Amino acid sequence: MKRIGGRAVLLVILCGVLVGHGVPVHAGEKPETHRVLTGNLRVDLFGMDALTDGPRLALPADDVAVMMPRKSPWLAAGLSLLLPGAGEFYAESYWKAAIFVAIDVAAIAIALTNNGKGNDKTWFYQSYANGHWSVVKYAEYAQTLAPTGRTYAWRVQGTEGMDPWDRPWTQVNWAELNRMERDIAGYYSHTLPAYGEQQYYELIGKYPQFNQGWDDAPAAFTYGDPLTAHFTWYANERGKANTYYETATRWVTIAIVNHILSAVDAAWSASIYNKAHASVSSRVIPTPAGYTMMSSLKVSYSL
Repeated sequence: MKRIGGRAVLLVILCGVLVGHGVPVHAGEKPETHRVLTGNLRVDLFGMDALTDGPRLALPADDVAVMMPRKSPWLAAGLSLLLPGAGEFYAESYWKAAIFVAIDVAAIAIALTNNGKGNDKTWFYQSYANGHWSVVKYAEYAQTLAPTGRTYAWRVQGTEGMDPWDRPWTQVNWAELNRMERDIAGYYSHTLPAYGEQQYYELIGKYPQFNQGWDDAPAAFTYGDPLTAHFTWYANERGKANTYYETATRWVTIAIVNHILSAVDAAWSASIYNKAHASVSSRVIPTPAGYTMMSSLKVSYSL
């Protein structure tokens, strides 16, 4: 047997006193108006003002049957799906509403903070690379590894006399550079994406083949040699930015899950609110002595 909660028990005690008892009305008199129990303790004790829905409930002593207010699980779920805790507030589960709202605010705040830190760190390490890594110096080193007998016009015509650190990405023909990289079989694992792309900034601080583009690179380099200090420092800074972004993504996921869980809980809370139903029926019955008010109580518990 399903156990009826405390609210339903109090409801039965409150309403049971009316069952089988008449409210006498003298012969010939018009029945007075009587308060009708709704099955909601707040309304029955304090009137409709407790729900801010208008004046206290008072109906003529006639055939009436009033059911307690119900909550819509679908509406509760929809509210919480949009704003965690809103459905719980609607279902009058105020503590749970506060918890879901707090989680949502915290998750969004942490995600935005980490995303902002990631953006700042990304701007910082990209600016550092623009000033300390040259695709021209990298291409010059790659040229020493290219197959002999082949020509690669990777240098933009007219830029031969430019400083290799003066906007070096404007001095290189990327299609020719990538062709040369592909021909260096067994040594180069990647071709360099165009300047400004996310992969451009990732690769130059990830694979040893790009070591010679850094401004502190030695004249000669072989795979297995120590990477430059600038290469290592840059890779660490890029890793910090990625960590910030991963943390932001994790908290965005938490926020999304919080929306879903709150929607499910709100529907459940509204369903629990509706489990105990009560109705009070009142009927005016004529008697030899006049009129009497007979009341009956119906309590149900739905699964």
